[in-house]
Amino acid sequence: MSAQVAGEVVAAGPADGATPSCRLCGTPLTRTFVNLGMSPPCERILRADELDQGETFYPLHVRVCEQCLLVQLPAYLPADAIFDDDYAYYSSFSTSWVEHARRFVAGAVERLGLSPERSFVVEVASNDGYLLQHVVAAGIRCLGIEPTANTAAAAVERGVPTLVEFLGQVTGEKVRAEHGPADLVVANNVFAHVPDIVDFARGLRALVADDGRVSIEIPHLQRLIEGNEYDTIYHEHFSYLSLLTTQRVLAAAGLTVVDVEELASHGGSLRTWSAPTEGAPEPSEAVARVLAAEEAFGLHTVEGHAGFAEQVAQVRDDFVSFLLSARREGKRVVAYGAPGKGNTLLNHCGVRADLLGFAVDRNPYKHGRFLPGTHVPILPPSALDDARPDYVVVMPWNLRREISEQLAYTAEWGARLVVALPHLEIFEPGT
Repeated sequence: MSAQVAGEVVAAGPADGATPSCRLCGTPLTRTFVNLGMSPPCERILRADELDQGETFYPLHVRVCEQCLLVQLPAYLPADAIFDDDYAYYSSFSTSWVEHARRFVAGAVERLGLSPERSFVVEVASNDGYLLQHVVAAGIRCLGIEPTANTAAAAVERGVPTLVEFLGQVTGEKVRAEHGPADLVVANNVFAHVPDIVDFARGLRALVADDGRVSIEIPHLQRLIEGNEYDTIYHEHFSYLSLLTTQRVLAAAGLTVVDVEELASHGGSLRTWSAPTEGAPEPSEAVARVLAAEEAFGLHTVEGHAGFAEQVAQVRDDFVSFLLSARREGKRVVAYGAPGKGNTLLNHCGVRADLLGFAVDRNPYKHGRFLPGTHVPILPPSALDDARPDYVVVMPWNLRREISEQLAYTAEWGARLVVALPHLEIFEPGT
């Protein structure tokens, strides 16, 4: 496969002419799930002095393994090129996500009987301490493992001990030897972000005590398909997981899924609870129920993964038609939020600043920078007051309710809000 830099083709991902192989079972990947063309890394926001330089565009060609059914994006660029010291995503800027983490910690303490006297909690991909701050507040010993130094520094400022590392089996064994086994290992919205997912799972097994639990949250592939959530496909997401394929990955590392919860977060997620296989209890009824629903949906056969590309094309066509119509009518359209997922949508649709004037974001790190590929400028939220746009496209649609409430004041000048997914919808602020 190849990447494109300002019109020039350069080598990236699998060697040119080679067929990529499944990262779980090694089977050659020959069946397409969806091909979104080429896009730059979604979190690689640009400084003004970079706008006249070349950008590297990598394929977003997702395959499904015909043997183990893992839906996956080949590693067109290595993880350390994505999760570097200039990483732009800070979890704590989402109020609802911090609250989600608080509720999780409270529930886990009760579920597992965690206590300040004897318990130890590790979170992998702990970002800026959004979750472990609640563990610290409960007086429970904890450690974050986070590969991006800038977000790890923010966590340390919050009082969250953090190790700047990628997790794999070697790192997991090192942490266990130094800190002891963990009663709870948390890996929320990171399982899909690792190219060597089996080594990562072995790292989880190395961290957790023999009688402990591993809790993983993943966007659910079934909900992605049902909700046309194709903007969650980007180079940070190497795998797109069902409960079935999650079970298979964890089993390869000596972990057994013993319970599962269905969540509304990120358009529909699963929270799995796993135990070391040698001492794992029988899986709960919820595991059988979710597996049965996946099988009925078609996710237990390779043929059941067909048809998603047609759904994606409809989303693109509707969104582009809206933007073109608004421009013809002299309406001003801007965006709220500059999340990574929004860059998949905008680049796939060929959107530029002539159709989408600017994006605003609460993260001051992004202010004065530009979205990758599209070069749409990123401004502070106060820019909405100055511009008084006719339409505001809510890019992080999974936070629609939270953002709609934040933008209720835009109704004063008659603004309306827009989401492109799961289908184009125009609605009133505050609703």
